[in-house]
Amino acid sequence: MNPYEKLLLQNKAWSEEMTETDGSFFERLSKQQKPKFLWIGCSDSRVPANEITGTDPGEIFVHRNIANMVVHTDLNLLSVLQYAVEVLEVEYIIVCGHYGCGGVSAALGHNHLGLINKWLRNIKEVYKTYSQELDAIEDEESRVNKLVEYNVIEQCQDLIKTSIIQKAWKTRKAPHIFGWVYGIDNGKVSELIKIEPDFENIHPIFRYDPNQLDKIF
Repeated sequence: MNPYEKLLLQNKAWSEEMTETDGSFFERLSKQQKPKFLWIGCSDSRVPANEITGTDPGEIFVHRNIANMVVHTDLNLLSVLQYAVEVLEVEYIIVCGHYGCGGVSAALGHNHLGLINKWLRNIKEVYKTYSQELDAIEDEESRVNKLVEYNVIEQCQDLIKTSIIQKAWKTRKAPHIFGWVYGIDNGKVSELIKIEPDFENIHPIFRYDPNQLDKIF
């Protein structure tokens, strides 16, 4: 049996198990999607949102990319963010990085990696901001992990710079934003930052005029 065939068999077994446990599970799931959380995580296959949080399908709306980035020119991320915030009206957004992140590690190097270089540049900008603190760390693994933490914090800050978040804060005082880091070696998350829906938490230069937010698309 090849790996692909194994996936199909595992899906069948999972579906049957869920149906036996809760006969109406899939019927309920098919009728609506009303998650309270948006998860912005890393594409790393070892960091699955539902398994980490012990949640069922339908509880978390998920977007994943290399190194859990919030890039203001990424239409994919912005589309997910707008849908989650304005249509699903999520109450919480979690940006979750993980220790030992390959994308973050690559951003600390100087290898030419093709197209991915353009993506890693965003992480290099985070390094530039914290270069003094990071350069003081001699151990490479520890330096990568500290940049992982700084990167999560900066992505949370980039979220609140968007008109999408600021419009939601004005109209419904949500979502709350959290930055997490996940330890692959122990399966536990740690909270790095929590940002309440308050315009005072946004640097003044990035604040939109609240009276004009309704005009911003």
